[in-house]
Amino acid sequence: MSVQSGLGATTPAGLELAATGERRAPWAVARVLRGPLALAVLLACGGLIAVASAHTDAILPASIQPPPSGLAGPFAAAGVALGTAPLILTLAAMFACYAVVVSLGARLSDRLVLGAIAALLVLVVLAAPLFSTDVFSYQAYARMWASYGVDPYLHGPHAIMLDPIYPYIGAEWVTAPSAYGPLFTLISGVFAPLGVAAAVLAYKALAAASCLACVVLVRRAAELRGRDPVRAAALVGLNPLVTLYGVGGSHNDMLMLVAIGAALYLLVGQRELAGGTAISLAAAVKLTGGLLLPFALAARSVGLSGRRRWLLAAGAVVAAIAVAAVSLAVFGRGTLELPRTLVESQNAGDWHSVPGFIALSFGLGGVGRLAAALLGLAALAAIIWLLRLVALGTLDWIEGAAWATVAILVSANALLPWYVSWLLPLVALSADRRLWRTAMWLSGIVLGLQLLGYLPHPTALLAA
Repeated sequence: MSVQSGLGATTPAGLELAATGERRAPWAVARVLRGPLALAVLLACGGLIAVASAHTDAILPASIQPPPSGLAGPFAAAGVALGTAPLILTLAAMFACYAVVVSLGARLSDRLVLGAIAALLVLVVLAAPLFSTDVFSYQAYARMWASYGVDPYLHGPHAIMLDPIYPYIGAEWVTAPSAYGPLFTLISGVFAPLGVAAAVLAYKALAAASCLACVVLVRRAAELRGRDPVRAAALVGLNPLVTLYGVGGSHNDMLMLVAIGAALYLLVGQRELAGGTAISLAAAVKLTGGLLLPFALAARSVGLSGRRRWLLAAGAVVAAIAVAAVSLAVFGRGTLELPRTLVESQNAGDWHSVPGFIALSFGLGGVGRLAAALLGLAALAAIIWLLRLVALGTLDWIEGAAWATVAILVSANALLPWYVSWLLPLVALSADRRLWRTAMWLSGIVLGLQLLGYLPHPTALLAA
């Protein structure tokens, strides 16, 4: 049997098909088409959620149910809504297809995967705001300092309660000062003059562009590391927790990931000064981005010694000083309150986290607090141990940073879906199959907890 160009006789898939013989050809065709079919279903699921977003309360932030016309998006005219069961099935099918695409890796076309990522991001940008009110808090903090001269690190949005953005902010955040890095708050000032709908679109477009830029940077870094670039791109860019929750909610984690992706690409390419600068910029968007620095400094696997190590440290320190100087000039001493605000935000907790799940299962808040304390100590011990392994040269520094991120996520009092995005660029550059499995399982568990939350009485179900 000869296989013609339609199935790519000169490609590995085509050769595999040619070797199967006449009787097994249909199964071989199915294997060849499995990846494109999974991509198509994934896009269809993402498109369905985008189209139904304006009329599906379960995926809309509580403060815009139902959304005003300016926030509903162009798909609102379709009038499509998803009930609880169809929504759960759609998200579950989307994740299953994502897992299939990631597992296939290099068997898929590079252009096909990147095109699917770009198409999915466009659909999400056109949808109504998804899942979270954080985008309204971003705009409130931006307007506080840029329009009213109020320090967002000392005061919550209640300080501007007469502003048009105020009714859209989540009730639990109206008195909370900003927990975001000063660089992001400064960037947000550009959007301060915009109206509510225009600002949401601007933040969402920024998140989508950041996500795509991160995918491109991680893909290039994977090539430099000898990893599968297609699989790396798919892992980061097609994860529903990244696209629907991260980009759909316009979260600044996506902007942080651009700097993380740039840092990884630069450090893998042995450009330490610029790499250190990128890490500090990531931390200036969200403090989590700074986790990469100690592992990069401890690394032996990239040959950091002497002058190179100093260049990395110099880049990080100079960038940090520059950001701190600008922040003090703009916000004064308010940014010094940022660590305390972060601690208070984490202490508030959430039942979706591991400590929260434990507390809910036992029905005792004290059990959850004890679990959180023990998990926090265990995470700190794990990070110290991982740094030691990296310094000894027995563990790759990127893989060490990835395992440290896992420890932070598992021990966090609040584990929001888009937090999983912190882990994915690191795993994408790893050769450790355990890390890949952990990333997939963690993504699935976090999404599963979100799906459970769509049921009428999820906490009662868990407590039972």
